[in-house]
Amino acid sequence: MTGLPPSPWQTRNATVRAITPEVPEVRTYDLDLHGANYSFRPGQFNMLYVPGVGEVAISVSSDPAVPHQLRHTIRAVGNVTRAMTRLAVGDTLGLRGPFGTAWPVETVRGDDVVIVAGGLGLAPLRPVIYHLIRHRHDYGRVAVLYGARTPADLLYAHEYDWWQAAELDVHISVDVATPNWRGAIGFVTTLLAQLPVKPTRTAVFTCGPEVMMRFVASGACQRGVPAERIFVSLERNMNCAVALCGHCQFGPSFVCHDGPVFSYDRVGRLLWVENL
Repeated sequence: MTGLPPSPWQTRNATVRAITPEVPEVRTYDLDLHGANYSFRPGQFNMLYVPGVGEVAISVSSDPAVPHQLRHTIRAVGNVTRAMTRLAVGDTLGLRGPFGTAWPVETVRGDDVVIVAGGLGLAPLRPVIYHLIRHRHDYGRVAVLYGARTPADLLYAHEYDWWQAAELDVHISVDVATPNWRGAIGFVTTLLAQLPVKPTRTAVFTCGPEVMMRFVASGACQRGVPAERIFVSLERNMNCAVALCGHCQFGPSFVCHDGPVFSYDRVGRLLWVENL
């Protein structure tokens, strides 16, 4: 794993240097590691520790080429993430990581890439988008398909024009429109169904609600994209990040160690098992 400290249990001090409200209940935290040697690959996550409260696994949402500008986009849904809403600029967190597998951006070099995200699932994919923009000429067509419940829930909306200008084919959809919405309406899977693809030279990266990823993956398979070229990022209760506690077990795998990024041929059958 790139950039790990000598022990995966070693915690770095990270100072909050900026907090950016994104959409309701979601904020991006910029963290300063005070010059510590750190790097990550797109799709990896850190364990963030709030003293006296606990740890939580959060994907990195910043540019992997600029590791000193470390960002995590977080929704307040549990004890630790709610405690983070009480943090202010200058406060200190503990950080372990990075952990986990990454999106295979090197493996698919030269191919078309389709990114399909729903809701907060765009955060773990934003480092991929930054990487593809930085290395745009190393890939074929790049499409970003993103859906959210309403226009107010669209994450990183201020970046879409920049992505489009960088020769990414950006398509945005919402489930419920407002009177001034002029974009697509419907599930993000509909955007994928309408997108031309070259099955044998296309890779699909998807992250979002599990039901969405199931239908994205099955839809891509129906279009002829091989299951081993479809990649999903799973979310489970990752407490230790080193496959010891067993809380994130998913069939024979541990999401913290063997994932969170898996190829669909590896986990597709298990994804269709309810409550696994």
